[in-house]
Amino acid sequence: MAWTAKHKYARISERKVRLVADMVRGLDCDEAVEVLSFTHNRGAAMLKKVLQSAMANANEQEATMSRLYVAEARVDPGPIIKRFHPKDRGRAHPIQKRTSHIIISVDERG
Repeated sequence: MAWTAKHKYARISERKVRLVADMVRGLDCDEAVEVLSFTHNRGAAMLKKVLQSAMANANEQEATMSRLYVAEARVDPGPIIKRFHPKDRGRAHPIQKRTSHIIISVDERG
């Protein structure tokens, strides 16, 4: 049985978080938390919080914590906040502030 945690509407582009999510997918949870702790990336901090939340969800359901691993680490695009930046001669350039949905599932090995 997999336990899931989500961070919806995270104010970071999904491309930036996917780089970090690819590093921890398939690792043991303790090892994944350690990798994320030493990764100097804003997305790593968000991913670490979601992973710890998924581990806490598993702990509530009497899971064996030493056998947990990251079964799924997925980052989906969220809604785009659209803004405009004024430029020269009355022009306006669009700015897209991207959001993402971070989904992590942990499961027991074996």
